[in-house]
Amino acid sequence: MWGLVTMDQRQYPFELFGVPHVMALLFCCVLIVLLYTKRQSIRQHNRRIWRYSLAVILLVSELSFHAWYIAYGSWDMTVNLPLQLSSISVYLAIIMLVTKQKNLFEITFLIGMTGGVIAMLTPELYYGFPHFRFVQFFVVHSGLVIACVYMFIIEQCSLKGLSVLKAFGTVNAIAIVVYGVNRVIGANYMFLNEKPSQLTVIDFLGPYPWYILSLEVLALGLFGLIYVLATKLKMSSL
Repeated sequence: MWGLVTMDQRQYPFELFGVPHVMALLFCCVLIVLLYTKRQSIRQHNRRIWRYSLAVILLVSELSFHAWYIAYGSWDMTVNLPLQLSSISVYLAIIMLVTKQKNLFEITFLIGMTGGVIAMLTPELYYGFPHFRFVQFFVVHSGLVIACVYMFIIEQCSLKGLSVLKAFGTVNAIAIVVYGVNRVIGANYMFLNEKPSQLTVIDFLGPYPWYILSLEVLALGLFGLIYVLATKLKMSSL
């Protein structure tokens, strides 16, 4: 197992939409389909098991990320603080799962679904399967998406008319704080100071700093789209 943790990334480089990447995406989709098709049974018998299992998986996955960097002797506050939007979403999702707080659901669902799906489709990832970092990345991001879907389908939490604005306002409030941290410690959390080095959706949104405005528009549009789709699904079949 330790060999998978310490292997050189050049031995197993990440390949965008290679077989392991596609399989990871399919695995997440299968779990979502399972949640939907077994929703009545899970509601009646397995709510607590699913809810707390997801919370534990997210927490262990996130902590193992830091443990790996520490064990490797390369933990760095400019890279490893939980200030990327996906990491923030993970901690919000853990609190959401434990407390079932419905106001928190509105924010976490929109931010987590948007960030989690985009991260899995265009990951900033250097290590391919079977490296620990590959597995950890897709476990934590799949877990984030599935946690949001679980609360929506099984716990039947709902989005409200102002949910999109709440989520959008929360993202911008977080971004202001994170930008300040970036300036102080020389980091690039949330990619507010420069583009990521890997190919991501940001590369198609213009040069710095204009891509930040493009991200604002994209985030608002995606939040709105997810709200419409979720509302229609809730009304039709859940």
